Amino acid sequence: MATGKINVSVENIFPLIKKFLYSDHEIFLRELISNGTDATLKLKHLTSIGEAKVEYGNPRLEVKIDKEGKKLHVIDQGIGMTADEVKKYINELAFSGAEEFLNKYDDGAKDSGIIGHFGLGFYSAFMVAEKVEIITKSYKDEPAAHWTCDGSPNFTLKKSDKKDRGTEIILHIAEDSMEFLEETRISGLLSKYNKFMPIPIKFGTKTETLPKPEGAKEEEPAPTKEVDNIINNPNPAWTKQPADLKEEDYKGFYRELYPMQFEEPLFNIHLNVDYPFNLTGILYFPKLTNDLNIQKDRIQLYQNQVFVTDNVEGIVPEFLTMLRGVIDSPDIPLNVSRSYLQADGAVKKISSYISRKVADKLSSLFKNNREDFEAKWNDIKIVIEYGMLSDDKFYEKADKFALYPTVDGNYFTFEELQEKIKDNQTDKDEKLVVLYASDKEAQHSYIEAAKAKGFEVLLLDSPIISHLMQKLETSKEKISFARVDADHLDNLIKKEDSQISKLSDEEKEKLKTNLEEVIPTDRGYTIQMEAMDSAASPFIITEPEFMRRMKEMQQTGGGGGMFGMGGMPEMYNLIVNTNHELVGEILNTKTAKKRERLINQSLDLARLSKGLLKGKELTDFINRSYEMIK
Repeated sequence: MATGKINVSVENIFPLIKKFLYSDHEIFLRELISNGTDATLKLKHLTSIGEAKVEYGNPRLEVKIDKEGKKLHVIDQGIGMTADEVKKYINELAFSGAEEFLNKYDDGAKDSGIIGHFGLGFYSAFMVAEKVEIITKSYKDEPAAHWTCDGSPNFTLKKSDKKDRGTEIILHIAEDSMEFLEETRISGLLSKYNKFMPIPIKFGTKTETLPKPEGAKEEEPAPTKEVDNIINNPNPAWTKQPADLKEEDYKGFYRELYPMQFEEPLFNIHLNVDYPFNLTGILYFPKLTNDLNIQKDRIQLYQNQVFVTDNVEGIVPEFLTMLRGVIDSPDIPLNVSRSYLQADGAVKKISSYISRKVADKLSSLFKNNREDFEAKWNDIKIVIEYGMLSDDKFYEKADKFALYPTVDGNYFTFEELQEKIKDNQTDKDEKLVVLYASDKEAQHSYIEAAKAKGFEVLLLDSPIISHLMQKLETSKEKISFARVDADHLDNLIKKEDSQISKLSDEEKEKLKTNLEEVIPTDRGYTIQMEAMDSAASPFIITEPEFMRRMKEMQQTGGGGGMFGMGGMPEMYNLIVNTNHELVGEILNTKTAKKRERLINQSLDLARLSKGLLKGKELTDFINRSYEMIK
């Protein structure tokens, strides 16, 4: 029997490990199972090259709880260790046996799936255990070894009578960590971190129903038997080649990832690259709403099938964090806890690759089945618009397939839209004005007025559309966007109509004076007299497009922050149709009381169509309307 001291640089390393090695103590189980997986995969590699003269067989890992003995066992059937290897790999803190193995067998081992990056992984056991034992037997013909440490720098190492190859780690759980002796707690951790480990993991048993024997009566229960409970899927879909998978396989894997998600994904993107970095994975486009606060963090990051985190910011471009799925890469640098990502060149390349791959997939869907792409547009547009705003390279690709729907349900690319507007616009040298609605119901009267004049009206209702329009106006030549209830519409209608006013200049001034006497000056209205078609509304309220857009951008985090304007003032144009019969009646009304009532009622109708009539003013309008009916 040998005794000695672990080779550490500070005497109090174990208290530091227990308190600070990982932010979450639950990580210990992931680390121990990762080590067991590495030991198994090492054996697989050595047997494949003929260096290990043993039968590989069908090894697996096992996790066992001994609640009465307050012990947790993690057992593998891997490469095992000799006593000398225990001294080397366990007693030299932070020595990575996996790293040494990969360096030694550089030619082929890199494809073996070996996980280990950090020698400290084993020592995470001391975060939850007051004593740890290792009972291990190497694949070599040497005696088994039994190592014990009570959480101090002292250890014991002696021979063991273990006969079968592999390693058993026994954790004597500390009083403050008794939760890790609960079956539901361990089951939850195995499901979270080890659901797709490449080696089968047994955790207890389960009851399996067998077929009824021939001749059994219908009321007789089917026979059952106890079988090993394998908690993981060692061959998840992302580890396979796309050519070997069918659509149903992708959907089945989605259900495996998100068992509580009942809606099917719209489509998937299979990632598979081995140069200049290694990365595999499957991303899914779920149905998305216009809500930017929808749950992100649904993409799971793995390293050689070991779950690392679902916070993939930095690896996946920000606009794609609304997607779901899995990314697995051994080339993503992680710190000792494997929980926080460090920005470096490899990560930037991976992020750029994912963005390009998504753009290519979307482009392919658009070209191959535009009708289906249009049907899915409203469910995916928020991701594409966000990407066009935040990623210039994605914008260049998306500009070819991004769609602009009209209020009538037609879809145009930007290039198609430009041609459509050019056809409708009489002055070809003028800047093209794209009219759009953000709320089809609330802006209905404005939409109808524009359509009556032959204008195409888009339906752009996502919360970031103001920001995207600003980018489009900057990047495109001679084009501007105007919401259908903005002041640009007045200019367009005037050009189209060329109406001659029924009122003289003197009558216009008198009418304006009458209006100013009734409409309070603090309302923010600029009164304009315009000659329009007599069928158009008597009063139309529009908002200066610039001011309206700034307010809208403020609400989505852009205006106030970028321009330092704080709260934008209320500013509206009150367009008075001097050719409307009601306007003539207001001008010619003899009594001030009736004129005031007509002005208030007409103004409130215009405000109602603009969505500006609320609270007490809406109540007053309703009561006044009833009085007028009586």
